[in-house]
Amino acid sequence: MSYLGEDIKKLGFGLMRLPRLEDETIDIEQVKKMVDLFLSKGFTYFDTAWAYPGSEEAIRQALIERYPRDKFTLATKNAAWIECKTREDAIAQFETSLKRTGAGYFDFYLLHNLGEMRTEFFERFKMWDFVFEKKREGLIKHVGFSFHSTPEELDELLTKHPEAEFVQLQINWADWENPAIQSRGCYEVARKHGKPIVIMEPIKGGTLINLPDNVAEVFKKANPEASAASWSVRFAASLEGVITVLSGMSNLEQMQDNVDYMENFKPLDENERATVEEARKVLASVPVIPCTTCNYCAKVCPMNIGISGSFTAHNVFTLYQNKKFAANQYRWLVEFHGKNYASQCIKCGACEGVCPQHIKIRSELVKVANTFGK
Repeated sequence: MSYLGEDIKKLGFGLMRLPRLEDETIDIEQVKKMVDLFLSKGFTYFDTAWAYPGSEEAIRQALIERYPRDKFTLATKNAAWIECKTREDAIAQFETSLKRTGAGYFDFYLLHNLGEMRTEFFERFKMWDFVFEKKREGLIKHVGFSFHSTPEELDELLTKHPEAEFVQLQINWADWENPAIQSRGCYEVARKHGKPIVIMEPIKGGTLINLPDNVAEVFKKANPEASAASWSVRFAASLEGVITVLSGMSNLEQMQDNVDYMENFKPLDENERATVEEARKVLASVPVIPCTTCNYCAKVCPMNIGISGSFTAHNVFTLYQNKKFAANQYRWLVEFHGKNYASQCIKCGACEGVCPQHIKIRSELVKVANTFGK
C-alpha cells in the first residue's frame, strides 16, 4: 500500500548508526555496498538528519552522487532546539542539509524530536510556516515531525498542526505497553488523526537483538531460523498505516539480514503475533523498578533528581544488559531534561511519601548511582 502518493517498501535505511573505521570516520566504502544492496532489492527510503554527525555528507557520497535522484527517497530533519538562538539559525539547518546532501530537494522533511520543551522552539521560530513555504517552492515534498513523548502531547500537537502530513514514532514490541515509552498509545493517537507513520527504533537501538535468554527462547522455539531483528522489524511493519520501518543498520551483514526477510514482506500471522505477545509477557516478568513515570516524586524532590528517568534507564540496563545504551538513556532522560543525577539524592524521603507504587526510591537511586557512576 502506498501513502502520501509514494510507493515505498516497508524497510527504510536509518543512517544514524553508520559503520565507522578505527579513526571513527564513517566507512564510506562499506556504506556504498550497503546502499547498493538496499536499492538492488527494491528499497528506496533513506533517513538522515542535520544532527547525525557525518551522515548527510556520507549519504551524498554513497548514494546521491552515484544514483539518479528519482531512484531513491530521502528524509532529513531540522532540530531547531539544538544551537539555535534565532529563526535564522534554525532555517540555516535546512540550507546546510541541502548543501551537505546535494540532494536538490527532500522527499520527507521532519521537524526533529518534538515534545516537552523542544516543541516551543519550532513555534517560536515559526518553523511550521517555513517548511510549508519550502514545500510550495518544491524543495520539500512531504512535511512531518518525529516525536518522543506522551500520547497526550502528541494529540495536542496533531490537533494544533493538522497540516502535518506524517509522524515518526518510536515503536517496538517490547515498548508497546511500556509506561515510559507508550508506543501503543502514541500509535493510536496518530491513527486517530489519520496520519501515516514512519517507525523508528523498532529494535530499540539494537537492544532487542541481545534479549534475556528466556525471552530469546520464545522466538527460537517458534522459528529457529529467524533473527531477533526480523521479529522486531516485522512486528512494526505489520501495523496498519505504516509508511516504512527504519532500521539503523551498522554493517553489510545487518543489511543482508534485513533485506532477506523484508524483500517479500509478509505481515505477522496469528501464530507469530501470539509469539510476540508471549515474549512480551516473559520480558515483563523480569524484575525491574515498578515505576510508571507518574512523576509525583519529581514534584516534591528538593534536589530536582530525575527519578523516573533514572529508573527507566536502569530498567533498560536490567532487561538488556547493554550498559552503553542504558547510560545514553540515563544522560538523555536526566541531564538533558534539566534534572540532577541519582548520586545527588539527600535521602530526605519526601518522594517515597507520594509514590503510588510504594517504591523504595532512596535505595533504588543508590543502585542507579552505583550502576552508572553518578
